[in-house]
Amino acid sequence: MGVEQTRGGERPVAGLGSGSAAGVSMQILSTEHWSLLATRSLGYTDIYSRANMFVSVLSGTVIALALIAQAGRFGATFNVAAIVLLGIVVFVGLTTISRIGQLNYQDSLWVTGMNRIRHAYLELHPELKDYFITSPHDDMRGVMTTLGIKGSEPGQHLLSDLRHTVTIVPGMMLIIVAVVAGAWGAMVCIALGASQPLAIGVGAACFIVTIVANIVSGRRSANVAHGWTRGPVSKFPTPD
Repeated sequence: MGVEQTRGGERPVAGLGSGSAAGVSMQILSTEHWSLLATRSLGYTDIYSRANMFVSVLSGTVIALALIAQAGRFGATFNVAAIVLLGIVVFVGLTTISRIGQLNYQDSLWVTGMNRIRHAYLELHPELKDYFITSPHDDMRGVMTTLGIKGSEPGQHLLSDLRHTVTIVPGMMLIIVAVVAGAWGAMVCIALGASQPLAIGVGAACFIVTIVANIVSGRRSANVAHGWTRGPVSKFPTPD
């Protein structure tokens, strides 16, 4: 007659033990992690495709204006064509910058999600903490650490924000769009018969207004993201 095993000595059924539960949790977290990575990749693809589209529109406009100038000797036809085409370039540029800003904000959300998942990894295996170079915290500081951004948080220091802005894709596009906006303003003045000094002044004003308006809008968006008024509430903030 076989000896009946006591309840404490029974082997756990596969899939029902605590180890199995941890394994299932890791699978779920890993699946979500890869999903967020794929979504980030799609966002980067959208950013680069829109930037390339803007460059294509700008290049085509420059070539078209050069051909019109050769044929019309900078006459009325050239002025009308320049106003229309440069206006289109400014519109495409501003909408592209706005869309890239939205994609960057969405990217910060996906990074927040991955930081939370990383926090869950460390809850399951805290001994792996020293092997992570990215942050397991889902606040703004944690997101910046994961993105490799050092310094003050966005929207807090104007000079730091300006230095960072001119080195990224939206910042470089903003400068180009502002130059085109200045040229458009000057061309409008010339078409209306204004003097050359006035046209130059209007062009400079359009350049400055375009940059200032976009910087103010960008800082406002950064402050919104910093306060998470449109995003998730931080559950695992970075310790001071």
